[in-house]
Amino acid sequence: MALKILPHITASKLLPKIDRVFELSGTKILDLEKTWNPSAGTPVFTVKGKYTSRGWTEWTQGFQFGSALLQFDATGDRKFLELGRKKTAEVMASHVSHIGVHDHGFNNVSTYGNLWRLMREGKIPFNEQERNFYELALKVSGAVQAARWTQVNDGTGYIYSFNGPHSLFVDTIRSLRVLAIAHQLGHVLMGERDQKISLLERMLQHGTNTARYNIYYGQKRDTYDVAGRAAHESIFNVNDGSYRCPNSQQGYSAFTTWTRGLAWAILGFAEQMEFLDQSRAKFRRLEGSRATFARAATVTAEFYIANCCTDGIPMWDTGAPSLNKMGDYLNRRSNPFNQWEPVDSSAAAIAAQGLIRLGNHLSRHGDRSRAARYRHAGLTTASTLMDQPYLSEDSKHQGLLLHSVYHRPNGWDHIPKGQKAPNGESSMWGDYHLRELGILILREAKMERYPTFFAPGS
Repeated sequence: MALKILPHITASKLLPKIDRVFELSGTKILDLEKTWNPSAGTPVFTVKGKYTSRGWTEWTQGFQFGSALLQFDATGDRKFLELGRKKTAEVMASHVSHIGVHDHGFNNVSTYGNLWRLMREGKIPFNEQERNFYELALKVSGAVQAARWTQVNDGTGYIYSFNGPHSLFVDTIRSLRVLAIAHQLGHVLMGERDQKISLLERMLQHGTNTARYNIYYGQKRDTYDVAGRAAHESIFNVNDGSYRCPNSQQGYSAFTTWTRGLAWAILGFAEQMEFLDQSRAKFRRLEGSRATFARAATVTAEFYIANCCTDGIPMWDTGAPSLNKMGDYLNRRSNPFNQWEPVDSSAAAIAAQGLIRLGNHLSRHGDRSRAARYRHAGLTTASTLMDQPYLSEDSKHQGLLLHSVYHRPNGWDHIPKGQKAPNGESSMWGDYHLRELGILILREAKMERYPTFFAPGS
């Protein structure tokens, strides 16, 4: 059965739940700010309700301070604006020039990008020096991420992950928006002999190769080629640029689907299509990229809908080894307290936004039937996330969205005493994306400006 889409749910009907989300959200942001020791690093996920750090790659600090900016966006409470603005200026500079990660869009769009967006929207007063500061950070971030480049054997390339030049991560399709913003601001990456490297070109090539190598279309690419399945990682031979195999860092295997990676694909491709809709750039592959991204977004959306529980929440991996012990779990509401395999609410929060944005894109292009399907799938999932047992109403728990999973293979997620699978904990990206999802639906319900980083004519 999979996701039971509720066609009667609308953005306005979710307003009471969204109000409750941001009521709880503000308290949790302030509690974390009051108690967190910066010397411990960056908060990543909770253990027994308290945020902890996990050294692997610095990709979550932007979500920490970006959450305060989203709280201001939703409520107008200026103390959250000041918190987000102050911490962005004090802490985020190293992330702008971080040459070791593919996560620039996560860190810098969530902070500098949100401040820039809020100023463009008139939600904060215009200040030319501030705007220039935000724009410079976004330009540099986009160029630094674009410099992480591996060329494949057809002459195109991809932004490689922190694993090294051989590695194309599906995650990066969502982080890719920093290249779109930097290009929109007129920036280029300067190379040897003053070569001007187009950020738009690299954005489109990376997106196209993600769609080509990380997404499956049921075309017998391998024995496990199921339409809509996503591989977390694609591996290349850096000597000759040839594709070698799928892989997974955080999923169960290369031939199963890690659902947060699937969610990144849905949202990332949908948001890139929003950029292409707004772009008037003269570029020879623009329309081809639009069709490629649309195909990848819709096939992954259908796979998500078919492979989550009836309330829109997925298991952490569609091929997790103990799913066979759970019976017909896709024909029931999710149970985060089951003894076999964890759900991943953060994947649901990311996918819900992607489904809504995909539906909005299709609606603008006249495909009303599929648009309604994806929009209502996203709203159905959002309704589940904004209620128990997923919304964290315990004032002693620092997380906002419960039952998020980080890295199941590495055993990093907390398993409560007496249970066998991780549950009850939160993550920086899960909390942030629930807030981002809330902003998207809140703006629609109040008929306010559509939240996007891309301006017409860019």
